[in-house]
Amino acid sequence: MGFKIKLEKAALKDLQKAVDWYSSQKVGLGKKFYSAFQKAIGNLQKNPFYQIRYDEVRCFPLKKFPFMIHFTLQEDIELIVIRAVFHTSLDSNEWNLRG
Repeated sequence: MGFKIKLEKAALKDLQKAVDWYSSQKVGLGKKFYSAFQKAIGNLQKNPFYQIRYDEVRCFPLKKFPFMIHFTLQEDIELIVIRAVFHTSLDSNEWNLRG
């Protein structure tokens, strides 16, 4: 199974906002986005050792969608903490402003 996943509340809001937006654009597109997110999570659980981008945060891109999963890694307890799910055009430091 690999690493466990913890999705922070702010990241869950990011995810829901993206699913809602894609759903409003075309029927079924929100489901496709969520499916791409789930597949990315599965890949991360197997291999979360991506390059650190900033402040100990690593990023993993979604296939076919312009979003990146921003996460931190707690290797000692095999935990991936998803901090944000951001569109690639947003400032990657924006998640720090969440408080």
